[in-house]
Amino acid sequence: MKDFVALDFETADYGADSACAIGLVRVSQGEIVRRTYHLIRPPRSRIVFSHIHGIYWRDVANEPTFAELWPTLALEFEGIEFIAAHNAPFDRGVLNACCLAAEVPAPDAPFRCTVQLARKVWQIRPTKLSNVCDVLNIPLNHHHAGSDAEACARIVIAAQQQQKLILPKE
Repeated sequence: MKDFVALDFETADYGADSACAIGLVRVSQGEIVRRTYHLIRPPRSRIVFSHIHGIYWRDVANEPTFAELWPTLALEFEGIEFIAAHNAPFDRGVLNACCLAAEVPAPDAPFRCTVQLARKVWQIRPTKLSNVCDVLNIPLNHHHAGSDAEACARIVIAAQQQQKLILPKE
């Protein structure tokens, strides 16, 4: 079984660099070994998506920026074979934009998409995270980055346990 990190971001606005929360779940040998969740002070104080994730400026105004958090976050990506995310192009774009803004290199591990995995392994449609979690009986507090990242990790683990894992490329 491959070691990986499941990742989820919540964003403040339409800018890819506007992460306001991150969830990371580290998996080793098919077991969750660490959960990390942080609120992040985004680069702009206007939070457009509070109605989705419930995060307001007052919640993040005194939190560290992505650049300030990065030295801690970067450690989570060491020694992994891939990064899993539900709708991976979105989270990859946020990670890359935040790393670019922070002037740090993005992790070089490839991204794997659990939307594609759910379609391929279980033929699940629709494949919103909540739909996949319902089918696989995975608990979810949707749009909480920590819960979404853990759900994503559990999707990959379930596929690995079925020995059907063929991680589709995006």
